[in-house]
Amino acid sequence: MPALQMLLLACLVWGTGARTAQLRKANDRSGRCQYTFSVASPSESSCPEQGQAMSAIQELQRDSSTQRADLESAIARLSSLESLLNRLTLGQAAGPQETQGVLQRELGTLRKERDQLETQSRELEVAYSNLLRDKSALEEEKRRLVQENEDLARRLESSSQEVARLSRGQCPQTRDTPRDALPDSREASQWNLDTLTFQELKSELTKVPASQILESPSGRPRSEEGDDGCGELVWVGEPVTLRTAETITGKYGVWMRDPRPAFPHTRETTWRVDTVGTDIHQVFEYSLISQFVQGYPSKVYVLPRALESTGAVVYAGSLYFQGAESRTVIRYELNTEAVKAEKDIPGAGYHGQFPYSWGGYTDIDLAVDETGLWVIYSTEEAKGAIVLSRMNPESLELEQTWETNIRKQSVANAFIICGTLYTVSSYSSADATVNFAYDTGTGVSKTLTIPFKNRYKYSSMIDYNPLERKLFAWDNFNMVTYDIKLSRM
Repeated sequence: MPALQMLLLACLVWGTGARTAQLRKANDRSGRCQYTFSVASPSESSCPEQGQAMSAIQELQRDSSTQRADLESAIARLSSLESLLNRLTLGQAAGPQETQGVLQRELGTLRKERDQLETQSRELEVAYSNLLRDKSALEEEKRRLVQENEDLARRLESSSQEVARLSRGQCPQTRDTPRDALPDSREASQWNLDTLTFQELKSELTKVPASQILESPSGRPRSEEGDDGCGELVWVGEPVTLRTAETITGKYGVWMRDPRPAFPHTRETTWRVDTVGTDIHQVFEYSLISQFVQGYPSKVYVLPRALESTGAVVYAGSLYFQGAESRTVIRYELNTEAVKAEKDIPGAGYHGQFPYSWGGYTDIDLAVDETGLWVIYSTEEAKGAIVLSRMNPESLELEQTWETNIRKQSVANAFIICGTLYTVSSYSSADATVNFAYDTGTGVSKTLTIPFKNRYKYSSMIDYNPLERKLFAWDNFNMVTYDIKLSRM
């Protein structure tokens, strides 16, 4: 047995509590000094057999191997710590400026990789959105073709029936046919006047009283209505959903039509901006309402400056919007695709200082009514109350300003009808109300309780279109309209 194993076995036995151990020293036959260690077993009356001894030795060897592996692991960790210490020592020796430079370069690299990932994510979202639109277009085209096929089949069947009747001799005779051989009125009555072929050739004349031609859309004669038919808001109808955004970028946004359209745009031309994100440049144009409903833009504008919030409007051929992270209102002419005017709103809060209650950086909200272009905002001097200014649509100069007693962050949104500011109580409640009105003509505000439905419970934009006499809203991915009723002034 090797000396080390004997010593380990002796220590093991000694550690078990033996107290009769003896260590003797004597020369062996060759004259070398030999140590002999003996101890009485506390549990065995006689020595174990050789196999049992080998088992104990193998167990000791396994324990030794385990301890050796732990030692090697500790040595490896120690080497790693020494390497790290050397790197830190070299970094200190290089100087804090050089170390900071290395860290800055690594940070820059990480930022570039993050920007690349964000760009790829946006590109994938746009591609996915395009695929969804293409899918919807194909499905719509398929439905249209199926319907046309069914209509064509019905017409062919009807035509076949008419041809069969003609082949049986029910058509009028030629000039050589005697008059008495022509079919009489009873035979002519055999034609089926209810067939589709006949109905397509049928026309109908409806007499319309002249009084109806002279009446306005409100139902009152134009001569009695006066100039613009303005009045106070007394009722808001149920929301009508025109379309739903397909991607997360359309959770909130702004859509509009021009109440004073300029050629080549018409009163049917619609614009839309998805405002989820921090770098909003795209404006989608739809020439027809059907294109807007189906999601097929006829043109896409790329703004030279990023747009912020849902307060943009289109008026007299120009898009008016707030520049990102600024109190600047920008006039962008759609025909020339050029910026025609810029104006800072004096003292106006921006980028989250005085938004509506739902947030969205809605500090500056543009609006249009029968009298022109307006801007709704607040200032430090007004202590968060709504300030209302009428703007020159060409130069963006403020022509007149009113300060209300309505706290801007306590209302969900606002719009203007006939020079009167109206506010909505909640952007998320299904049963909200139009709760305040401020008349710029009298400078007097009052409370209201006109029911207003947030059908999808997240209204991020509410604007009035004076040409259509409707409210336009963006409610949680959905673009909706509301009919309204005005009382006589």
